[in-house]
Amino acid sequence: MTASSSSDQQLRLLAVHAHPDDESSKGAATMAMYAAAGVDVMVATCTDGSRGDIQNPAMEDAPHPKRDMAGARRLEMANAAAVLGIRQRWLGFVDSGLPEGDPLPPLPPGCFALQPLERASAPLVHLVRDFKPHVMISYDENGGYPHPDHIMAHKVAVEAFEAAGDPTRYTDMGEPWAPSKLYYDRAFSPDRFRALHFALEEAGLQSPYAERLAKWLEADAEGHTPPEPAHKTTTQVDCGAFFEARDDALRAHRTQIDPLGFFFAVSSELQRKVWPWEDFTLIHSTVSSELPEKDLFAGIRFAA
Repeated sequence: MTASSSSDQQLRLLAVHAHPDDESSKGAATMAMYAAAGVDVMVATCTDGSRGDIQNPAMEDAPHPKRDMAGARRLEMANAAAVLGIRQRWLGFVDSGLPEGDPLPPLPPGCFALQPLERASAPLVHLVRDFKPHVMISYDENGGYPHPDHIMAHKVAVEAFEAAGDPTRYTDMGEPWAPSKLYYDRAFSPDRFRALHFALEEAGLQSPYAERLAKWLEADAEGHTPPEPAHKTTTQVDCGAFFEARDDALRAHRTQIDPLGFFFAVSSELQRKVWPWEDFTLIHSTVSSELPEKDLFAGIRFAA
């Protein structure tokens, strides 16, 4: 896989994420692989992560995040980006937090999820027109999981993908640029979890996926397989050689990621044997490519 060395021929990938750390848990090995191959990879982080709780027991008494969670997470994001070899931009919105309770409490005033769509999308439209990505990645309509910031990140990504190339929209946000392809990330693919679960059981190891699979089976009326996803995988990127980079990037988010937790329950070696891919769904494309794909830039390199 090669990209032209000419700057105007360089392939560009933009991934839109809700919070710092989302880029490392969703599609990180793919981004690291493309970056190592010469693709210009950028992450757009919608919010500052300021309302995130400390998820790593080892960081519970750390003074910086207690005093300034957003500042601590900026440093973590910079470290993770360096590990992955990518660029990153903040879109400048305030974390909405994850509301809990019954009934759910209202979201805090001024947070990202409460912004009007055009206001929330404008910085991303500007970034798309400035960075000029050929491919964009985001979440599905459910946000990957139903966090209000993830759902809003989906909305602004779709809006920017559709609007950035239209000279009649967002007229003060730079010269139009139309990305060629939009993908939804499928980091939480049931097929992947099921394959890893059975591989662990076969090896006599405890599976961290048993509870998740049980819930999927309960949701299926027949009780045999996980329910069909809203979007099936169209594209699997073989990026197993970069699983260690992904894990190091996750560990860089020290407030959010427990190094002894769920993400590290399966060795990279076993993952490479069982599921050496990251999964995506092609949603929109202005170029022709044959499905299933193995490359997010299929049909583009280098017709652009």
